[in-house]
Amino acid sequence: MVGRAGTMLQVSTIVEFFIAPDDRSAAAVLDGGPGRVFESVEDYGNFMPFEAMVEWESILTGRSEEELLEAGEPRDVADHGPDGGCMVFAASSVLQDGLAGLDQAGLSEMCARWIQLRQEDGEDWDTELVNNMFGDLADLARTANRQALTLYCWMA
Repeated sequence: MVGRAGTMLQVSTIVEFFIAPDDRSAAAVLDGGPGRVFESVEDYGNFMPFEAMVEWESILTGRSEEELLEAGEPRDVADHGPDGGCMVFAASSVLQDGLAGLDQAGLSEMCARWIQLRQEDGEDWDTELVNNMFGDLADLARTANRQALTLYCWMA
């Protein structure tokens, strides 16, 4: 599948969300991942995180996925070009703030809405896994906001 600017969108086997001070620092982990360099949450592979982040922001804001893609969300930071491979992209400040602001009820609603959306496309997601993922992402987004950092995603 091809995304904005010819970027190959792929189902990733490794997905790590991490926080970093700026795009240059985030891009520096393109080949090896954020690993021990930056605080991260991982092991939510086998999905398209680029598309998922658009869906999440759409759920949080009510904006259409098309509108978000036209606005350049999520923002590409680094990739290996049209042949695919590893990619780094940044969450919008709206998505980051939205995740950071979710309380337990909001996390449960977000989880249910995203699982339903994925089921409409024939995917079956485990509720506990998705709840844990959103909980981890919300915690990471809160840390990013407290430390004036940005939420990024690395995929391979």
